[in-house]
Amino acid sequence: MIYLASPYSHPDPAVRQARFVAVCGRAAELMREGLNVFSPIAHSHPLVEHGAPTDWESWKRVDMEMIGFCSHLYVLRIDGWQESVGVQAEIAEAERLGKKVLFV
Repeated sequence: MIYLASPYSHPDPAVRQARFVAVCGRAAELMREGLNVFSPIAHSHPLVEHGAPTDWESWKRVDMEMIGFCSHLYVLRIDGWQESVGVQAEIAEAERLGKKVLFV
């Protein structure tokens, strides 16, 4: 199972939407290649319409636990990935757990 990390949080809803679309496209592409993929953004972004938070601190506990269930962490290198506190924390957690980290 691959955990597909990508930046999300941003004050501009249009940026969050663009990041959501980008990660969904890449997740679908990886799935067409036969890989099992979990994308926290694909799961959480639709919940925002129903009042779910958009910040990293609110999702940190869930995301860290999901990384533990996955064998690999892929990092989607879209604009903002290097500055993303969440992505950097996900990389650190995957490395701490001995998971393979790949940049896509």
